[in-house]
Amino acid sequence: MTDLPSLLGALQAAGVRFIVVGGIAGIAHGSARVTFDVECVYARDAENLARLARALAPFHPTFRGAPAGLPFRFDEATLRAGLNFTLDTTSGPIDLLGEVAGNGTCESLLARSIELQVFDRPCRVVTLDALIALKRAAGRPKDLEAIAELESLRGFEPGR
Repeated sequence: MTDLPSLLGALQAAGVRFIVVGGIAGIAHGSARVTFDVECVYARDAENLARLARALAPFHPTFRGAPAGLPFRFDEATLRAGLNFTLDTTSGPIDLLGEVAGNGTCESLLARSIELQVFDRPCRVVTLDALIALKRAAGRPKDLEAIAELESLRGFEPGR
């Protein structure tokens, strides 16, 4: 069962520093596209990695698409050793991104983010212009398809 609000709530309750990007960010800006995961760019300092590991541990994260039984330990050391993680959890899929194409670290995106309502809770979300730039930089077909709709939302998005 997908319960993306509980994933975001757990991150917030633990004090994890992150910025929502991807489809959920688009929806927060008024996009009609449907998404089934949450994508977050997270801060990579040791304290934040520890908070992130503790926050998601109750959701039993595993690598998305990995063979059943593949040994995986989701902890601070794993987060420190990696960068981007596509995970399945008991509440749904989450992508934890240490960096995204287009110079997108949590620190660099902070100035290009705003607070918006996501699942009825305030979250840091990339601005619409930043989201368009990130999708353009990623260059995947699904991102390029979304850009036209996102550009049409300019001037109508929340927070302006």
